[in-house]
Amino acid sequence: MPPLITREEALKLGQATEPADIEAIVERAWEARREHFGLSTDLCSLVNAKSGGCAEDCGFCAQSRFAEADTPLHPMMEPEEILEHAKAAEAAGAHRFCMVTQGQGLSKRDFEKILDGARLVAEQTNLKRCASVGHVSTERAKQLKEAGIQRVHHNVETAESYYDEVSTTVTYQGRLRTIEAVREAGLETCVGGILNLGETEAQRVEMAFELAEINPTSVPINLLNPRPGTKFGDREMLDPWEAVKWIAIFRLILPEALFRLCGGRVENLGELQGLAVKAGVNGVMLGNFLTTLGNEPDYDLQMFEELELNVARQPDNGSNPRPDNRDGWLDGELPELGEEPLSIAVQAATRTGLAEVEREREAAEAASDSPVAVKLWDPASQLRHKKKSSVPPRPDGAENAYPPGWGD
Repeated sequence: MPPLITREEALKLGQATEPADIEAIVERAWEARREHFGLSTDLCSLVNAKSGGCAEDCGFCAQSRFAEADTPLHPMMEPEEILEHAKAAEAAGAHRFCMVTQGQGLSKRDFEKILDGARLVAEQTNLKRCASVGHVSTERAKQLKEAGIQRVHHNVETAESYYDEVSTTVTYQGRLRTIEAVREAGLETCVGGILNLGETEAQRVEMAFELAEINPTSVPINLLNPRPGTKFGDREMLDPWEAVKWIAIFRLILPEALFRLCGGRVENLGELQGLAVKAGVNGVMLGNFLTTLGNEPDYDLQMFEELELNVARQPDNGSNPRPDNRDGWLDGELPELGEEPLSIAVQAATRTGLAEVEREREAAEAASDSPVAVKLWDPASQLRHKKKSSVPPRPDGAENAYPPGWGD
């Protein structure tokens, strides 16, 4: 479906600064979201299956070897660990689970662990399954599909005209080639970016229209959470009303795409997270992010319930998910709300699910010499941070930055 507004109209809407004017844009976006998706939602949770030591120079990322920030490290998870996190995510109310690794590609050994983890999640949960594993060939994308992956995530990060300010070791065209390989393999695509990297308003509009041309199934929207010691480490948070406005504008440019609000939403939006959902969001990243903490799942579920959106899962959410795609290879119907208040039903299901996960974890501990005692992915306890002994100069010659007063 073509955008609902032109580039010129998007730029004009981008000039709005008064809350009342922004709320009017939100109402337009809310109508578009309801028209195309009704009351359905698509809540995702992730696991940082491998973290740290990335060779690329993305200016927003503390995992980059060119960042002075401590490296957040986590070795490649075993398939059984991935499954345990998936079961906890499902119990917390997620519909979808994404396995994420650092860098622009995986070794054969690590890739096999992702495939094995995907198979376990497909066999033992009703979660829809995604992967974010850097650049992939069509052959690898087909392997992901055969293992049960349904959607592959690979961001463009920003507008093509601003891209070289964000990364020089990973090309924009290389990202497009990966997205095309995913599509050729018959998988859904998840492609988005980050706002507030220093791009202009015109470049934000440019990125949105470039995404419209790519036409991904899903668009994750991230808001920069500046990491001290990275290229963008001294940037201020985006004004929450500004963030809400641009989410709504993106919705009007991409009316049929699934919108997911991801990293940086807690820090940038604060109390306006609920308004951001109304600005056209289908789902959020439920729980924590790759290296930072998110909201409690109950808080996120409540944001959608307050808008009378349906957060319940279907009986078999993996093979018959809600209608969140356009190619028809995974058909589904909107689940009935039922007579019981949705919040109570979800809370009861979550408590039951968490109890089951806990019982399975205890059984696994009793049968294992090396127990893995984890629930939802928790970067606060599962990541360790390593100081870099040396940091090479950034390829673009830029300096890493710190917030004013950092270290005082």
